[in-house]
Amino acid sequence: MGEHAERAHALLSASSAHRWMVCTPSAVLEAQFPDTTSAAAREGTLAHELAELKLRNYFYTVDFGKTKLTRAINKLKKEELWQDEMMGYTDTYLDYIKSVAMKFENQPYVAIEKRVSFGAYVPEGFGTADCILIGGGTLHIIDFKYGKGVPVSAEGNPQLSLYALGAYEAYKILYPIETIRMSIVQPRLSDEVSEWSCPVKELLAFGSYVKEKAELAINGEGEFRPTEKACRFCRAKGRCRARSEENVKLAFAPDFGKKPPLITNEEMGQYLLQGSDVAKWLSDLQDCALAECLAGKEVPGWKAVEGGGGRDWTDMDQAFNALKAQGIDETILWERKPLTLAQVEKVVGKKDFESYVGELIVKKPGKPALVKESDKRPAITNKVTAADAFRDEEEIKA
Repeated sequence: MGEHAERAHALLSASSAHRWMVCTPSAVLEAQFPDTTSAAAREGTLAHELAELKLRNYFYTVDFGKTKLTRAINKLKKEELWQDEMMGYTDTYLDYIKSVAMKFENQPYVAIEKRVSFGAYVPEGFGTADCILIGGGTLHIIDFKYGKGVPVSAEGNPQLSLYALGAYEAYKILYPIETIRMSIVQPRLSDEVSEWSCPVKELLAFGSYVKEKAELAINGEGEFRPTEKACRFCRAKGRCRARSEENVKLAFAPDFGKKPPLITNEEMGQYLLQGSDVAKWLSDLQDCALAECLAGKEVPGWKAVEGGGGRDWTDMDQAFNALKAQGIDETILWERKPLTLAQVEKVVGKKDFESYVGELIVKKPGKPALVKESDKRPAITNKVTAADAFRDEEEIKA
């Protein structure tokens, strides 16, 4: 997967800034652990490479025309993690950038997969911005995220802010820049693009702040501050003492005096917030202990064993022929059922799917879920309102 898979990563990378800015010693601590790459990350790398090809074809058609694009895409399709739905999701990313570019009064300067240095603020700091557009006094950083697990907001985003600082330092002599815009496109998660803007002076104020944090982080200094967000992708999360002590304190805290036998709603909300990381911490701890046991090291009180494995045919065709020879009807050996709506959409493609059968789809209400108050979705309740009661009464009378 070419250059994307071979990108270098600085100790204080932009993508992990949300961690080392909060928990400054974490960068040096997690450097002791190997930087493994998940299948999801490799899938994202492949999608990024496809997105880059499409952008280069659109903005640099003379140098990278349709023939080169087709040849390059066909090469990507041979990758093990290739999925046809990547075409539709990267089209969404391309369409957004097209719409942004067309809003400039004049043709903007466009940089694709641009390596930017923010070393003036973060020691040895550099990263790769997915797309940069500059024109009309505005510098616009656009980031493509292929993941579908966690929504990422552009507002005050430290990763994009560092990219913006690097781009500003690189282009401020060539272009008058007054406003910084940042966008995050997450097409697998939402059709809405997260956008945010600020004046240059606000970005530079962030630069002064991050410079202080980076000086601590590069030397492994400051305080460990475990939080759910900061710890989520930290490579040291399974063995971090600060996180362990914080969660032990939350999970096994002694009784603080005599209290009523039932907790209040206020206490319920507080405990949920405080204990949100406890279950994740225990899971990470189990993973770490299992790895140690498998490596032949002792974890007192624990050992690794073989789990209950599933059964499988050594030769399914031979097995089915043997069953049919014993008089078993072949029709009961097979199950024929339609694909789910999501599977059909994946096979057909998101755009064509909406065009062909969009009018035949209804959105069913989802199962009630408990989320943090900061979630953007509107709150729901089973409590009957006065308006609902009045409407029900009128329907009964009718």
